[in-house]
Amino acid sequence: MWKSAEETLAREIFRHAKESSDGEAIKDVRGNSKKATKVRIDVPWGHIAGKWWGPKNGRPILCIHGWQDNIGTFDTLIPLLPEEFGYLAIDLPGHGFSSPFPHGMSYTAYDYIWLIKRIQEIYEWEKISILCHSLGALITFVYAGLFPDKVEFVIALDALKPKIMPDIVDYLQTMLANVAIEDERNLNPSEPPSYTYDELVERLHIGTFKSISPEYCPYILSRGVRKSTKYPDKYYFNRDGRLKYLKHLLISQESCVILARRINIPYMYIRCEQSVVKFWEEEKYLLEVIEEMKNCNPLFVMHQVNGRHHVHLTNPTVVSGTISDFIRKNYKSNGKIKSKL
Repeated sequence: MWKSAEETLAREIFRHAKESSDGEAIKDVRGNSKKATKVRIDVPWGHIAGKWWGPKNGRPILCIHGWQDNIGTFDTLIPLLPEEFGYLAIDLPGHGFSSPFPHGMSYTAYDYIWLIKRIQEIYEWEKISILCHSLGALITFVYAGLFPDKVEFVIALDALKPKIMPDIVDYLQTMLANVAIEDERNLNPSEPPSYTYDELVERLHIGTFKSISPEYCPYILSRGVRKSTKYPDKYYFNRDGRLKYLKHLLISQESCVILARRINIPYMYIRCEQSVVKFWEEEKYLLEVIEEMKNCNPLFVMHQVNGRHHVHLTNPTVVSGTISDFIRKNYKSNGKIKSKL
């Protein structure tokens, strides 16, 4: 059972978000003095939605969430990080409040790599610093390997490298068949299945393999659902159904090693001991890349922490101190490079 205080807080987070004009809670939900402001970044297919914490007179740290999550995943962590820096968290396309891709298209992780470059160009940042989780960490690994001269530092939460898939043919066949079904569903004017608040919490909790405990689900749900127009006390998930069949980074292990060798910047990888992610590929592939990064990059550091895949959300103090120390040590441009906002 939830602790009564945590349950009350969780419901207040959700209520506050749903009662605001666009569903976004701007104040930190735990009453922290650090506040966030809404950000809208125009792109050709619509917009990227985000929140910006802290000062705007310098380049912020870009925060990128995981697959089928949204920037609510950073709501408990960022208020614990150094206040002298800015943090810009974005919902990836099809997630949260960001625009989905047009009908008739599928989602690929390569599009998200390109999005990092697009945002860096929009804000005219010579360097970019990235705090990333899960899928966000995978696309950042590739971006940092392709453009190490454009990246200042990376903090990767519980993911490091793209997954090595043993049977790409079967994967692609399944993915392409199912994304077509989801695309047709998007064109259907009828509303998706809707759920009560408690059902939403249960589905998210189980859907993340219990990585997000019930009392922290509202941080994701506050940007992850819309109110039903048919049932007054129900909601439906607003993420694009095509995301379930996102085309992941089909990169060979040899290419992962080559990318690892090219990364010569401060790079911190935080690995969770109870994470299900550690079982998504044979561990030898991850260990080989870790070893390569240790040998080729003296600025690479790895920390193993006790917790599940979303420990940065559910127990942020486990990682906030380590992350804060890393940022203070490696952020070199605050106050020198103004950010185009």
